[in-house]
Amino acid sequence: MANAKPNLAVRNYAGIFPNSRKVYLRGSRPDVRVPFREILLTRDGKHLAVTPPEHPDDPYAPWGDGEGETSLLVYDTSGPYTDPGADIDPYRGLKPLRTPWVLERGDVDWARGRTGRTVLRAKGDRAVTQLSYAKRGIVTPEMEFAAIREGVDPEVVREEIARGRAILPANVNHEALEPMVIGKKFHVKINANIGTSALSSSVEEEVEKMVWAILWGADTVMDLSTGPRIYETREWILRNAPVPVGTVPVYEALERVGGRPEDLTWEVYRDTLIDHAEQGVDYVTIHAGLRLAYVPLTAERVTGIVSRGGSILAAWMLATHEENFLYTHFDEILEICRAYDCAISLGDGLRPGSIADANDAAQFAELRTLGELAARAYEADVQVMIEGPGHIPMHLIRENVALEEEWCREAPFYTLGPIVTDVAPGYDHITSAIGAAMIALSGAAMLCYVTPKEHLGLPDRDDVKEGVIAYKIAAHAADVAKGHPRAKRRDDALSRARFAFRWEDQFNLGLDPERARAYYDASMPEEQLARTTHFCSMCGPKFCSMRISTDLLAYAREKGLSVEAAREAGMREMSERFRAAGGDVYV
Repeated sequence: MANAKPNLAVRNYAGIFPNSRKVYLRGSRPDVRVPFREILLTRDGKHLAVTPPEHPDDPYAPWGDGEGETSLLVYDTSGPYTDPGADIDPYRGLKPLRTPWVLERGDVDWARGRTGRTVLRAKGDRAVTQLSYAKRGIVTPEMEFAAIREGVDPEVVREEIARGRAILPANVNHEALEPMVIGKKFHVKINANIGTSALSSSVEEEVEKMVWAILWGADTVMDLSTGPRIYETREWILRNAPVPVGTVPVYEALERVGGRPEDLTWEVYRDTLIDHAEQGVDYVTIHAGLRLAYVPLTAERVTGIVSRGGSILAAWMLATHEENFLYTHFDEILEICRAYDCAISLGDGLRPGSIADANDAAQFAELRTLGELAARAYEADVQVMIEGPGHIPMHLIRENVALEEEWCREAPFYTLGPIVTDVAPGYDHITSAIGAAMIALSGAAMLCYVTPKEHLGLPDRDDVKEGVIAYKIAAHAADVAKGHPRAKRRDDALSRARFAFRWEDQFNLGLDPERARAYYDASMPEEQLARTTHFCSMCGPKFCSMRISTDLLAYAREKGLSVEAAREAGMREMSERFRAAGGDVYV
């Protein structure tokens, strides 16, 4: 199915984050090496660094040298692309990481795949899923890897997976995957959608967008390619992706029948799903909850059915007057997914496409069915999460989470936004990030980003970055609000740098050091670009509140007083100077 080699230009991005370096923390075995980004801080204008311990009690605690913090470790999704020692060859792909872990469990065999490739597949009818292992009390290397990233005991990860409240998407054929966990007890994750269309983009652009997305913090990517070269695009993305990759198989199934929904069959879809699983796709969106009886419920909607997958299946059902074949063949879907550990993301084919349609009968009818299907997946040892809306006004967001948790056994909730107002085309990365922060605070485990191009066009590389950063802000804000024990440390470190006028540290501790530095430099006089000033162009040297506060603290130290006593002493001192000068007021 592969065509000629694409002209890939993926490279090593080591150095993209100034004053940062890649470090690895080792787990209980030498081949569990977990990546972090260490941000080096300054003191008296000098960069400091200490070597982190291999087995830290808390990997997110600031490292110190006895005189204060010298660096801070942060969660890193960039894979080998920011490791200066990594040999990046996009044609060869990333170095296999998980193959020994998968093979040593003894429950998979090498086999000839449907397209002739050699693949790993479960022996017999065994379940080779992280859920199956977790239920049996087994902590896999993948679970330990994810636990170190989260700063928790591996048993916490195993237990949450065993209960169905978390998933660890890790297809046995995705050998270069750096494992991560999705669940409301852990850091809120974000997904970046990429993919070609029939009108725009190329394999080369989509691989570059994948790398660009994970550099800025995407925890997973979904390849939503349509048009020609879908299989090839997915192949090159998977070969070079250190993060889980998701897909929507019905898109490719539709291409295989010439774009005519009425010609879709279960057999075409089944073969497409197997191809995705054999390539190494870590999770697939399955729109099995959209049943024939629910389609008429959308008739009075303002925006009808806006899910691409949902509209395809609705068209097939209306043309055939038959039940959704994904629903009637769901047990066979489970058999395929458990043989490769391909997690299922139950799609919300009836999600609202406008706030006018939010929380309506169609949306919630499908959600109830997703709960039924999630229970069946759990019993079959297939990892499952639930997809959510969509366009939801702020006051209706909490209800979505409450019903999902009640009807779907607290399976991880994976939501698109939600977009909270429909009046801002071109700015929907902002309208949706507002809703994303709110729904994550309420319990959503992963957020699907929205770019400025939403509803307008296919996003380019710059749009991808804008969307990822907006959603990193939303996810991090929710982590802080939920009291995640490690989230606030980065905020506090940046605040200390800001108060101390350590400009470089302030830039580098931020999510986008490049933009912060550029904004500062653009507004300062050229002679101030050494970045040693105790002010910025907003307030200038005379009115900077932090400089005034710093002066007050310095005065207190000089006088041996508390801050409050120094404030009172300073006021008395200024009063005496005023009287001594004659008490004249000039206006």
